[in-house]
Amino acid sequence: MREYDYIIIGGGAGAFAAATRANDVGVRSVLINDGLPLGGTCVNVGCVPSKHLLAVGDEYYYPQRPVFDALKNGHKAAFDFGAAIREKRLLIDQIRASNYSDVLASFNGLVELIVGRAQFVSPQEVEVNGERVRGSKFLIATGSRPSVLPFPGIEGVDYLTNRTAMELETLPASMIVIGAGPIGLELGQMFLHFGTKVTVLEKIPQILPRVEPEVAAELQRSLEAEGMQIHCACEIKRVWQQGTRRFVEADVLGELRTFEADQLLLATGVVPNSDGMGLEAAGMRVNARGFIETDPFLETSTPGIYAAGDVVGKAFLETVAAKEGATAAANALGAAGKTINYEHVPAAVFTNPQVAMVGLTEEQEVERFGACSCRTVEVARIPKAQAVKETRGLIKMVIHPETSVILGVHIVAPMAADLIHEATLAVKFGLTVDDIIDTVHVFPTLSEGIKLAAQAFTRDISVMSCCIV
Repeated sequence: MREYDYIIIGGGAGAFAAATRANDVGVRSVLINDGLPLGGTCVNVGCVPSKHLLAVGDEYYYPQRPVFDALKNGHKAAFDFGAAIREKRLLIDQIRASNYSDVLASFNGLVELIVGRAQFVSPQEVEVNGERVRGSKFLIATGSRPSVLPFPGIEGVDYLTNRTAMELETLPASMIVIGAGPIGLELGQMFLHFGTKVTVLEKIPQILPRVEPEVAAELQRSLEAEGMQIHCACEIKRVWQQGTRRFVEADVLGELRTFEADQLLLATGVVPNSDGMGLEAAGMRVNARGFIETDPFLETSTPGIYAAGDVVGKAFLETVAAKEGATAAANALGAAGKTINYEHVPAAVFTNPQVAMVGLTEEQEVERFGACSCRTVEVARIPKAQAVKETRGLIKMVIHPETSVILGVHIVAPMAADLIHEATLAVKFGLTVDDIIDTVHVFPTLSEGIKLAAQAFTRDISVMSCCIV
């Protein structure tokens, strides 16, 4: 039987953050990985390939539709979908090697790798490849996989998920996307920019269910202006396939409609990779959806066994998985007593324009304080946006109704994922609107929009010179 001080189950961001921590403190560990190759969802089927292909789509789509009079004829480049997929695969191989395989090799044998599926047989042992492996402490970071909802008829349909959509060999002429969350909208716009006719169906009354309504509405306006068809408040009645055509029957605001396309993409959330691991043999609890329950220190109901990343289900972000993995390892290996304040964690959706947010929403502030102090500023008011003829987007700021401390910022704008970090620091360190206003910003930049939103609490920005400080 092999024995280790620390056993890490998984091969993605959370697992590697924990492995790095173990290596740093000199703890003999083993990484047991199964399913996706090293790198997990982000590198293999998530962030890296999707953002690469989104960039390809932007480079192809927007030069054909310039906003400047001097470029009114535009420019249409030749587009090779197969080449885009091949380049994506090469990029994944390169990043998987440089960020994971090479990193593991740099640990000089202190962290070993076993490829296989781990199953608990006791709180101190797992079985992998027919062999027992014993450990003093454990981390479960096995991630998640696409959720396939049991729509009537789905068993007879050759559908896509985010894992298979980016492996298509030929570009579909049309696509139905069920689900208007981040994955559905990102991949939907990616294919739209490639030239696919895209229809998005969403169950609830707005796209991006967890974002501010103003942000969701502005993004929907922008996507529809590019030709994406979006139907919210849809109830899927059944799906079926005839030959190579896919069909979806849905109740759309009381009207029964049938949608038809070459491909059907399911973007209906994720389920945790917690099944088949023998968690019950180690006494671990999961919630009704199968996510592993942890305390604030990321320890499960079984002492010495921790969990991190998507399998915990707190936030489905690569950054959160890495933060949780590092935090769990620090607590397991050094009794650090570390926790994570999830209100300080920014998130983004990489459509164009992008969406980014951090901190409290207006609804959350009202629930917490019984009042809301909020301002919303259109991106078109920012001098840089005016200079480059950018008309899409808005910035919403939520502040404490008494102290003016910034509690949340919500953005839909080009480069929103980059702009959000000033707001993240403001939320994390309790800065006020006056702190932002007093800070000199580069002119002209879109980042001045954060300052403009802060100024909206102190003056009428509709009659304000851009040089006011």
